[in-house]
Amino acid sequence: MSKRVVLIVLDSVGVGELPDAADYGDVGANTLLNIKEKVPEMTLPNMCQMGLSHIQGVEKIGDKVDFFTGSCGKLAEVSLGKDTTTGHWEISGLKVEHPFPTYPQGFPQDLIGAFEEKVGRKVIGNCVASGTEIISRLGDEHVATGDLIIYTSADSVFQIAAHEDIVPIEELLHICQIAREMLVDDWNVSRVIARPFVGESKNYTRTANRKDYSVAPFAKTMLDYIKEAGLAVNAIGKISDIYDGQGITKSTPTKDNGAGIDATLAHLQQESHGLIFTNLVDFDSVYGHRRDYKGYAKALMDFDKRLPEILGALKEEDILMMTADHGCDPTFKGTDHTREYVPLLVYGKTIKSGINLGIRSTFSDIGKTILDYLGIDGKIEGESFLNEIAKE
Repeated sequence: MSKRVVLIVLDSVGVGELPDAADYGDVGANTLLNIKEKVPEMTLPNMCQMGLSHIQGVEKIGDKVDFFTGSCGKLAEVSLGKDTTTGHWEISGLKVEHPFPTYPQGFPQDLIGAFEEKVGRKVIGNCVASGTEIISRLGDEHVATGDLIIYTSADSVFQIAAHEDIVPIEELLHICQIAREMLVDDWNVSRVIARPFVGESKNYTRTANRKDYSVAPFAKTMLDYIKEAGLAVNAIGKISDIYDGQGITKSTPTKDNGAGIDATLAHLQQESHGLIFTNLVDFDSVYGHRRDYKGYAKALMDFDKRLPEILGALKEEDILMMTADHGCDPTFKGTDHTREYVPLLVYGKTIKSGINLGIRSTFSDIGKTILDYLGIDGKIEGESFLNEIAKE
């Protein structure tokens, strides 16, 4: 078997509010289209050529070419939540019916006290905050005392910020592992995230040494089925962290979008069979949460300029799929994710051109289609759309 799928998650590139957006306070969110309205000079010709401007809700993103080279559509999220873990797990075939708990008032003091005792350091912060804002506000106190900066968001995350000169990376990662072991059962926090930073007062900056510690998936995903079939599951970026390493055969962490694209291209040059699964996180972490729509627009254009490299590297039976895991509209209120549909673009020499799949009922249709293409019978959520897009 020489079939292979390249799945790229454009982290947070949503394409419009879901029907239940009001339940999340996200009515009016449309990450992609709202960026375009703020930055009209943003052009994404290569993605539009694949069918982006034919996706319902973002037709104004660019010229609606008469003939597009890929298949397109958008997918609704059926899981409860709008976070990274929930979105990725649904893509790979799981329906999250019980949302991960969030802590809008900070974490309970009994938990914080137990954490302090286990790690041997005090905690400051313990609130909902932007990562850049909280290190600016509490960085000096942290440097002076060695106390850990703990913060969360609208997502189920326990984030630990520390200066690399005060808490060495090895110690910070060990602290995160302790937190991960604690935050299960009733707490069940989706991710513990190491957030190291460097610099001096009034000039602190986060480094690329971030690491996520996710809970393990509660059931088999498409990754497990692909691995069990003896095929490769090459995880690029934070993919392995999101699945707690489950179903991964090789992990390649990356520092930014550019490195993620480079790693994807490097894997395409190899003779692996199975799945290349890439997350490009900068859209979300660097621009979406910081509500930097100009930076987000530039990052999208930078990716679009490199897309021909990826298309050109595809082998005869390779399929490229591009999607997202949630929205993070940088023009919207607050600093958190937004409850949105996600785009779907599919391209390959074995894939029909000009097929619009419309609106799919779950992200899991991606996972089901990937297993279908690879000839694997996996018991996951979703409905394959392979018959609609595969050439005879």
